[in-house]
Amino acid sequence: MRTESVRGHVHTVMLCLISTLSGSGTIARMENATGSTPSRPPAAPDRSAVRPAPSPDQRSDSPPKHKERPSKSPRRRREGKRSQRRGGGHEQLLWEMERRRLPGQQEHAEASASSCDAAESSPRRRAHFLHGPYPATHFGPKACILPNPTSVMHIQDPASQRLTWNKPPVNVLVIRKIRDESLVEPFKQLCRFLVEEKQMMVYVERRVADDATLSKDEAFGSIRNQLCTFREGYDDISDCIDLIICLGGDGTLLYASSLFQGSVPPVMAFHLGSLGFLTPFKFESYKSEVAKVFEGNAAITLRSRLKVKVVKDMLQSAEPPPPPPPEHNGLLPHGHTNSEAGKVTLQLQVLNEVVVDRGPSSYLSNVDLYLDGRLITSVQGDGLIVSTPTGSTAYAAAAGASMIHPNVPAIMVTPICPHSLSFRPIVVPAGVELMITLSPDARNTAWVSFDGRRRQEIQHGDCIKITTSCYPVPSICCHDLVYDWFESLAQCLHWNVRKRQARLADISDSSDTES
Repeated sequence: MRTESVRGHVHTVMLCLISTLSGSGTIARMENATGSTPSRPPAAPDRSAVRPAPSPDQRSDSPPKHKERPSKSPRRRREGKRSQRRGGGHEQLLWEMERRRLPGQQEHAEASASSCDAAESSPRRRAHFLHGPYPATHFGPKACILPNPTSVMHIQDPASQRLTWNKPPVNVLVIRKIRDESLVEPFKQLCRFLVEEKQMMVYVERRVADDATLSKDEAFGSIRNQLCTFREGYDDISDCIDLIICLGGDGTLLYASSLFQGSVPPVMAFHLGSLGFLTPFKFESYKSEVAKVFEGNAAITLRSRLKVKVVKDMLQSAEPPPPPPPEHNGLLPHGHTNSEAGKVTLQLQVLNEVVVDRGPSSYLSNVDLYLDGRLITSVQGDGLIVSTPTGSTAYAAAAGASMIHPNVPAIMVTPICPHSLSFRPIVVPAGVELMITLSPDARNTAWVSFDGRRRQEIQHGDCIKITTSCYPVPSICCHDLVYDWFESLAQCLHWNVRKRQARLADISDSSDTES
């Protein structure tokens, strides 16, 4: 009797577990009665917890203790029939959910399931991904994310981004650092290699081709005559360049980015400048490295850029705006400024940062910062830096900001010597739109520059709109996008370099050691 009571108790616990995993009885009865699908899909049951009924052959071979006794009480028989009805209704619900699933959701569900299965099968090994795992969309037994087809976004993991060519490259742009005589010989070697051995069409700036040192070299004259020249601001070469090769420091890569305000060709940067944080390649092995790039299958880092618009005369062009509504929790509601008025005088793609400073004035700058049309804060100090993750290791790092890997989708906002000890640098999502204007009570104007160029004055009524551009800079990696970044931190910025602490000769000499 004691054994049967224990077996009955276990059977009752199993039925309760099956009912919990199969969903609410009310939902199951509603499905069986109407066949409708609930508004919020429940979590999928664990089929491993439900054992199928044994076949007649298995029932005859199994030990007597596993046979189902005919002396089951009517209460248990009713519970068993109720659980079967619940299980059947839930299977129909799962089938309806799978049939009505959006196309993007089906792919994400399969990818999430496969990644979860792989993680469960090999807990000690992890796939080499830089993006985090696809998040679960069900929270608890009844909550989930509302399906929205416009929110489905397919993003390739940065670790799997490899360069490939649809057609063999033909036109190569070579950018050399100006006013540096030590780069003349590497420039000639590279051009000779590209023209004579690789039969490439090489594009250079006219001021580079007209250099007096190159003009005096008669041996380089035949190569020089085959170079195609252009002038910045006059000739558009954005549609005819297949590859960019930079010789110099980080400034050459910034200049190459400014030449392409739309899609940017792959950039291969050789470290021949002073800092070289963005230039991972060594020129000593340029032939083999360039040959590998021409063959394709090279790792690339997509360095995001900022799309910047400078809008002038917003106050003069727009009608007098109504008085702003009262603040709520320190934020002004959306639409209190007419940001669509005015005239767009400048639109740029910026790789490093946008810097707003006080200029030659001795007064502190006072600018207002908006995020998606809402006033976030007023910046009072020497200025403000809005940078990309690539620019986080430039001016922003000197102003106290954190250094962010280029593949992190974000925008950094860093104050320059703020007149407030609590104003720390912040990181905002990459998809927001920032707007910077002069505060109404500002005592002077402000000045803005873009990657250190095109400096201009910002007056009352002007604004600067900043968001992430859809045209990144595909920077070719020397090793991979993680190793190159940490190598640059160590070699160029001497990140965490200090004198090592000497180990103790005898552990008994330590005062913290217990006797």
